[in-house]
Amino acid sequence: MTKTLAFVLYPGITPLDLVGPLQVLSTLAQLDPSFEVVVVAQDLAPLDTDTPLKLAPSHTFDQVTEPFALIVPGGTEPTLAALADEPLLSWIREAARTAEVVGSVCTGSLILGAAGLLDGRQATTHWGFRELLARFGATPVAERWVEAGPVLTAAGVSAGIDMALHLVERLAGEQTARTVQLLIEYDPRPPLGGIDWRSADLDFFKPHARGMVESALAGHPELLARLTT
Repeated sequence: MTKTLAFVLYPGITPLDLVGPLQVLSTLAQLDPSFEVVVVAQDLAPLDTDTPLKLAPSHTFDQVTEPFALIVPGGTEPTLAALADEPLLSWIREAARTAEVVGSVCTGSLILGAAGLLDGRQATTHWGFRELLARFGATPVAERWVEAGPVLTAAGVSAGIDMALHLVERLAGEQTARTVQLLIEYDPRPPLGGIDWRSADLDFFKPHARGMVESALAGHPELLARLTT
């Protein structure tokens, strides 16, 4: 039986949140035809991202009702606005009922939280929004990716690639995961080295994050209050 790995698309996402793990899992599907990868949205229209690039889904929500796995990408203010997108949240809730894997990248985990899927679980997201996870009943953790039962959450943007490689190992074994990593030549070497988290000033972003929350959810006072008070 074919296992469908569904990526969720909605307006304003950060493209790498979707495209990074999409490339990893699409490579898995090329190696193992028992997997298929789809991108689902409300309809088939191309959608804006937070870059000049538009993305178009391959399927609608109605066409994919019981995926084996679903992964929700994140972004900035448009993702925060999506916390009040009931058609999106409804599809995620229903798909998660039978899915064996429910994943997110970056602030996509806040959407999982808004759908009621993180209560009592450890989870992560982009460092600038991590504290908001607790408002949805999750325990925030500062990790590259977190596995809590069927739920996999990745930290910001590029962390989705790491999470997806872990998922390949979980689904198809270590050798296949190593082969996928080799094929996409994932061997990151940042020119300035890794992030020194001990000296990074993370507080500078807090006013910007709060401003995005307030702007995105201005029309939803109850949800806004839940996230800001």
